[in-house]
Amino acid sequence: MITLDLSGQTALITGASKGIGLAAAHSFAEAGCHLHLAARDGAALAAAREAIMAAHDVRVTIHPMDLAAPGAMRQLDEAVGDVDILVNNAGDIPSGPIESLDFEVVRRGFALKVLGYMELTQLVYARMKRQGHGVIVNDIGNSGENWDANYIAGSTGNAAVMAFTKALGGVSLDDGIRVVGVNPGPVATDRMVKLMKRRALDNLGDEGRWEELFLQYPGGRPAEAKEVAELMLFLASKHAAYITGTIVTIDGGIAARGSIIKTSKKAMELAAAQQK
Repeated sequence: MITLDLSGQTALITGASKGIGLAAAHSFAEAGCHLHLAARDGAALAAAREAIMAAHDVRVTIHPMDLAAPGAMRQLDEAVGDVDILVNNAGDIPSGPIESLDFEVVRRGFALKVLGYMELTQLVYARMKRQGHGVIVNDIGNSGENWDANYIAGSTGNAAVMAFTKALGGVSLDDGIRVVGVNPGPVATDRMVKLMKRRALDNLGDEGRWEELFLQYPGGRPAEAKEVAELMLFLASKHAAYITGTIVTIDGGIAARGSIIKTSKKAMELAAAQQK
């Protein structure tokens, strides 16, 4: 019987106030892991801490801060100190095709996700190296392997984080550290709703029809955040002790199809008719 037990360990999770980050916080706490949770929304973090500590016998420390701000990652590292696990999850790269991009927004998105993952990893990796152990889990996204012109900034940023994860993970076990990634496809989160509304506007001319896009997904649904969190938990556990430099895709097979889920008015009408 496999038991995903992280009792006595400590994890730092960024972007932990909602979505996959919050689901990871609950899953890691259920496995006995003490937590440091970082995100911009202090009220949501406080609510998460209260709920987690009421349900599990773990310590939860919160760090409300804008992780995209200059110096934020170093400030966070100094406040947290040594950890056994880092889950890089904070990210908000904008959706849309090349002609729609506002590059001030793109730069901020890259500062948070691409450069932010790299900088926080650099700082935490140095601590883990001194400890002689540690696991870094990067939440990336399947558009990094399954390129999407309607999410061109996100595809580019995610491909960069994939390369970073593989490059560092290929040598990290020499220092007793594992570096792994997860590539979720569509996940039922607030961020997904924002991205889906943009896709519905681009493809169907009406952002209010975003839920119709689910008809194109495997099983007619996106993944649940808890499904992604439990994959992260396994990768952080002792049962994945020989996994590093690897990215696991969790998207219902979307990337394996070799193309994004194509959406057109005709395709949506056909899919809707098949559901009746």
